[in-house]
Amino acid sequence: MLVTIARDPAVRLRDVAATCGLTERTVQTIVTDLEADGYLQRVRDGRRNRYEISVGAVFRHPAEAGVQVAGLLALLTGAPAAPDRRATGHETARATDDGAAPPADSPADRTTPERPTSEHSRPE
Repeated sequence: MLVTIARDPAVRLRDVAATCGLTERTVQTIVTDLEADGYLQRVRDGRRNRYEISVGAVFRHPAEAGVQVAGLLALLTGAPAAPDRRATGHETARATDDGAAPPADSPADRTTPERPTSEHSRPE
């Protein structure tokens, strides 16, 4: 839903429902929850609503804690992303404050724990 809204901030919830394969009522409930949690804001624009995604909103799940939603939306929509900083204030692996790439053993490189590959996940 956030991707659909990010692509067209003036989209009608009816159209979001059709795109996502959900009922309009379900979409309304989810948008209300996203507003309450600070992921987006509803702004009246004449007789319609316009939605603004909160750029600083971060994922709540522990596996993605501190990662900004804006980065994922930029990846999925093709829009340029604002500088992505973790909730702790550290930058991601894109670059350091001076523009250079962080060292290979930087905590920014360890965004996901290493997992052994199984025979099912190996490329053939």
